[in-house]
Amino acid sequence: MYAIVRAGGRQHKVAIGDVLEIDRVDVKPGDSVELSTILLVDGEAVTSDPWVLAGVKVHAEVVDHTKGEKIVILRYKNKTGYRRRQGHRQRHTAVRITSIDSAK
Repeated sequence: MYAIVRAGGRQHKVAIGDVLEIDRVDVKPGDSVELSTILLVDGEAVTSDPWVLAGVKVHAEVVDHTKGEKIVILRYKNKTGYRRRQGHRQRHTAVRITSIDSAK
């Protein structure tokens, strides 16, 4: 059984035991968090009915807080001597999927 969940504006395909990185959630490591379900696949049956999915909950445990790869933003204008350099590292939260409630 797996589910497609929404976390931080992105969609992730998850199954029980998977570890994935989502956008930063302000929860301490070891605590649990609940993710909203978009689509649920159970063997051969695919559930996309919003009324059924309203009752499905995906529970995850926060494993760690990390930072992503550094990206460099450069701004340059020709013939004016204008140059700017800026760096950014996105903050992530690693979560482990503990359970996917049934759609019944």
